[in-house]
Amino acid sequence: MESGNLVDPNVVTLTVQAIAEAKNLLAKETDASRKGLRIYVEKGGCSGMQYGLVFDEKRENDLCTLFTDVPVFIDPISADFLRGTVVDFSDSLTGGGFKISNPQARQSCGCGKSFET
Repeated sequence: MESGNLVDPNVVTLTVQAIAEAKNLLAKETDASRKGLRIYVEKGGCSGMQYGLVFDEKRENDLCTLFTDVPVFIDPISADFLRGTVVDFSDSLTGGGFKISNPQARQSCGCGKSFET
């Protein structure tokens, strides 16, 4: 991972399960050595804002951190909405996938992908 602005450790945390799944998925990406897990927030969803997770290359001004060989990139605007967030992963048959727990969310949608601040 090339150098960049380091993420304040209080912005996001990935659980062991989330790191393992991200590492597994990242290994399947084309040009995996140039990519990391981008965590972002955008307008949309049923509660006004929604989370996004995608494998992407680092962009200028991204905040960066490393969780056990998994680079994580967060743009500065999303970082404000994500402070204190925990990203987890569950492989259960019902409701499995990445789960985001954000202490700043006043209200979250039942799908867990959107929130209101």
